[in-house]
Amino acid sequence: QLQLVESGGGVVQTGGSLRLSCAAFGFTLESYNIGWFRQAPGKERERVSCIGSSDGSTFYDDSVKGRFTISRDNTKNTVYLQMNSLKPEDTAVYYCAVDPYGSSCVSGYISGMDYWGKGTLVTVSS
Repeated sequence: QLQLVESGGGVVQTGGSLRLSCAAFGFTLESYNIGWFRQAPGKERERVSCIGSSDGSTFYDDSVKGRFTISRDNTKNTVYLQMNSLKPEDTAVYYCAVDPYGSSCVSGYISGMDYWGKGTLVTVSS
């Protein structure tokens, strides 16, 4: 079985922090670029952040730049998303996914992503 499992979501107040985890099962996560995405009720799924498989490169959507940090711990086969200074507009279900071709995440081609997790809900209260 090949899957990603997100965790770490919850309810926080504006200005608070959460760390999301994306754990891989059945494959070696370090071989792939990984992306974080989110989807708020009634809105399209949007890219949040990407991390490269080997060079440590990162990408952030302008809406989260300076507040979120993506990282990976290959010994734990896990990618993280540290979210600080949270705002109500960050409220969404957060998903992680594999970038099989290595360019879909940074290019914003969401349909090119694969092995989506089930998501973890982040709620930021005002």
